[in-house]
Amino acid sequence: MRSTQQLSITLPIEMANLVRAKVEAGEYATESEVIRDGLRALAARDRAVESWLRHEVAPAYDALKANPSHAVSVRKVRATLAAEHRKATKKH
Repeated sequence: MRSTQQLSITLPIEMANLVRAKVEAGEYATESEVIRDGLRALAARDRAVESWLRHEVAPAYDALKANPSHAVSVRKVRATLAAEHRKATKKH
């Protein structure tokens, strides 16, 4: 049984040029390899986001829902960010 499937895709000119440039530079042997590598990177990013949501965001949400007194107001967040920004821009 065949383990690949041929597809026909349309890319914006910039992306098509990037694919060709990667092959011409010798980074990849074929255009298909460039696309496969890009899809693998996309899948890895999706897995990382899913993991972050499951292991960090959902537990934080659940904890806040269980104890809303731990919430930080928008006003306090803005004030903290503004103070951090002032500190960061003073150094430069």
